Amino acid sequence: MASINDVVIKIGTVNGTGSASANGLLRKAIFRMGVPVVGKNYFPSNIQGLPTWYEIRVTGDGYSCRSDRVDIMVAMNAQTYARDLAEVEPGGCLIYDSTWPRSSLLNRDDITIIGIPLSRMCNEHFDGARARILMKNIAYVGAIAALLDVDLEIIKSLLEETFSTKQHLIASNMEAIHLGYDYASENFPCPLPARVEKMDATKGHIVIDGNTAAGLGCMYAGATIGAWYPITPSTSLMDAFRTFCSRYRVDPETGKRTYCIIQAEDELAAIGMVLGASWNGARAFTPTSGPGISLMSEFIGLAYYAEIPAVLFDVQRTGPSTGMPTRTQQCDLLSCAYASHGDTKHVLLFPGDPYECFTMSPQAFDLAERLQTPVMVMTDLDIGMNDWMIPELEWDDSYVPDRGKVYNAEDLEEMEKFYRYLDVDGDGIPYRTLPGVHPKGSYFTRGSGHTKLGAYTEDSAEYQEVIDRLLVKWDTARSMVPEAEIRYSKFNKAAILTLGSCDGACKEALDRLEKRKIGLNYCRVKAFPFTEAVREFIDQHEVVYVVEQNRDAQLRTLLINDIEADQKKLVPLLHYDGMPINAGSVVAGVLEEISKGRAAGTG
Repeated sequence: MASINDVVIKIGTVNGTGSASANGLLRKAIFRMGVPVVGKNYFPSNIQGLPTWYEIRVTGDGYSCRSDRVDIMVAMNAQTYARDLAEVEPGGCLIYDSTWPRSSLLNRDDITIIGIPLSRMCNEHFDGARARILMKNIAYVGAIAALLDVDLEIIKSLLEETFSTKQHLIASNMEAIHLGYDYASENFPCPLPARVEKMDATKGHIVIDGNTAAGLGCMYAGATIGAWYPITPSTSLMDAFRTFCSRYRVDPETGKRTYCIIQAEDELAAIGMVLGASWNGARAFTPTSGPGISLMSEFIGLAYYAEIPAVLFDVQRTGPSTGMPTRTQQCDLLSCAYASHGDTKHVLLFPGDPYECFTMSPQAFDLAERLQTPVMVMTDLDIGMNDWMIPELEWDDSYVPDRGKVYNAEDLEEMEKFYRYLDVDGDGIPYRTLPGVHPKGSYFTRGSGHTKLGAYTEDSAEYQEVIDRLLVKWDTARSMVPEAEIRYSKFNKAAILTLGSCDGACKEALDRLEKRKIGLNYCRVKAFPFTEAVREFIDQHEVVYVVEQNRDAQLRTLLINDIEADQKKLVPLLHYDGMPINAGSVVAGVLEEISKGRAAGTG
């Protein structure tokens, strides 16, 4: 297991024991050493008592996905000890609390077992049951620091920043750090062959989760209304928006808030509030997950047909039904693309990491108002709640929200009559007005059959005229949405096509496959409807491996439905166990398909 800046640490604890702070401390310390690092949290859906794991991937190469191996396992939960032991890569090591005896049956000859009496040491040095539990977590951070050669001064500086107003906590935490550090240093060869060494690869980068980045993006986009019903894993997005607004959206002279955040009684009420606010001219949004989308579908259909802007963030988790609330998937693609009954098509955006959660947030609001339709930002739990290293967020202060086609009072004064649903430009997008601007701008918002002039109708031809115009708008949207990321290796007739959080795993897989002399081209779609560039990319390949995280190949279905992609070309590579996708699964999928002859130029 000899390596520098290429090691995976997985920590198994019990939910509710305060391990998150300890794990974050270790991850931050490695990041401060200039070494790229990724944090993945695998936690249960209850409050406390069940197993939880945190994976820290130290990756000098800067990869962003979950690893497919565990080099160092910190087994702090007796309930999962056997499982944790089995996960360790041959040549790796397992660290456990040796205060209590360990069954001789639970052992492996191909790994190093390191026992540290963490509970005993903390019981001897700290008072109170809760303090002892918390400090035990800090002590294992100290032990790992010794074993991996993590800079203690950096750990101390992080504690000083965290507890700047509570000096006594700095001292107690450093005492716990030294308990683990000194014991490991005195009893085991330190550092291990796998260790951390200072780099300069994190300059200009931050570590952040996607929900926080999206909440910040909404504030910068000019959103003033947030309505939601709490649901894992999207709740922290609204929490972040509230935090940023409370800091930056309070009038300095009056102290009054210039924003409104409402926790609704359910998801249907939340989207209803968003539509009402958007219809009145505010920028409004709601964060939710798959079950919430299901409940919102009736109002989403109203917004599509009545042409009301709205922004939704779907932080996807597993399904069907309530599924596993704290596991990740990309299983809402079809339900969001065609949400509600009848013929509906909704614009979807697919950020690949927290950076794009930030940048796509204002894009979503601009598109919603330009197209006068709901726009859904499709993230997932992996992006939304895990720790990603991304470039520092930058904002263009010259940004002006694109409100789309809105008649003002002067426009209305000059025209003879305003018709809400009349396409005057040929792009399928009519003009709208805001309430109270001018008497001529008033209209009745209809979710029932209406003509292009906004009048009620049950006439077949008049109804179809409006429905057909919405298809024209859909084609217009195709030229407005973000373009796909496309890159070529040595040109060949095979490629990988993916979306969202699969990006990191696919790019790492491409590197691994290239070492096997398998060169594949790459396309990551960023939006639905798909652009012409996506159609062209598929057309010029014989085989396109479609990588996504759901059981039913939903992205593949969208490609076939939207751009009539040749389904024989599209080979699904699916990952849907609820854990974030890793590069190994992509590589294995490609190699298996090649062995079956599903590769360019083969039968």
